[in-house]
Amino acid sequence: MNLEELYQEVILDHSKRPRNFGPLPDATVTVRGDNPSCGDEIELSLKLNGDQIEDVKFTGQGCAICMASASLLTLKVKKKEKAQAEALLKGFKDMLTAPEAPESNDTLGDLQIFSAVRRFPQRVKCATLSWRALEQALEAHAGSVTTEEPAS
Repeated sequence: MNLEELYQEVILDHSKRPRNFGPLPDATVTVRGDNPSCGDEIELSLKLNGDQIEDVKFTGQGCAICMASASLLTLKVKKKEKAQAEALLKGFKDMLTAPEAPESNDTLGDLQIFSAVRRFPQRVKCATLSWRALEQALEAHAGSVTTEEPAS
């Protein structure tokens, strides 16, 4: 199996069967995100206990890349310390948007399948929507984010 086939298989699997999908009734922070350019909408909820992300879930609808990115995000940050989640967030954003993206980042693991998205700027917004929501949630700021805001 080549990288492109793996990319398609993992993206399609997570978009059809998203992990950690559903409401999180005891969430401590919830951020709604939308991508006006294509209609992707997600709501990311975290249950924080001090500096640890005890639980994370999302709801929403969107393209395969948006849903797969949110699904993998939840798997990667659940039970992690905020600093670990922030490092993943930075690595993911750098992989997709930094002028000179690193060729690989072992800390990202499965998330590296999204590196091909870099070649399609409109799809970068789909892949980063849930990560923008995570960034705001880690600051314990409930509310909303959009892909039309400059990335911080």
